[in-house]
Amino acid sequence: MVLGDNIFACHGLKKRLKAAVKNAESGKGATVFGYYVDDPERFSIVEFDKVGKAVSIEEKPAHPKSNYCVTGLYFYDNQMAEYAKNLNPSACGELEITDLNRIYLEDGTLNVELLGQGFTWLDTGTHESLVDVTNFVKTIERSISTARLSAWRKSHI
Repeated sequence: MVLGDNIFACHGLKKRLKAAVKNAESGKGATVFGYYVDDPERFSIVEFDKVGKAVSIEEKPAHPKSNYCVTGLYFYDNQMAEYAKNLNPSACGELEITDLNRIYLEDGTLNVELLGQGFTWLDTGTHESLVDVTNFVKTIERSISTARLSAWRKSHI
């Protein structure tokens, strides 16, 4: 599942996505992707122990235990439907994906893949971040366009 307000740009993501699909298809739980953020109170946050194992997940905590958010990219095995049936609505009356992820965490079957250097993840959940994403995409588009124009001028395409 991918949330529609998330943008991913990076090399090497395809390999990680294939591994997450394989994990889910073989019934080995869930895979989510973590990313370091400067404003963790806006997101679902995952806390790790000293060896890098996920130990807790909180939705938009007032006092975050880490700066690693769970991005809007999730892979679940077939247990997801059963787990989801047992979720209770949050204070705002909605089922929260964080609660589903917490079940997998407590079950010991949540794999958190960290997206580090070379990976870009952007969330368009605020007006400011929407502008940031727009500018990022514009920059990438110009870069690609410039590379294509250069190749065309040199008769490579």
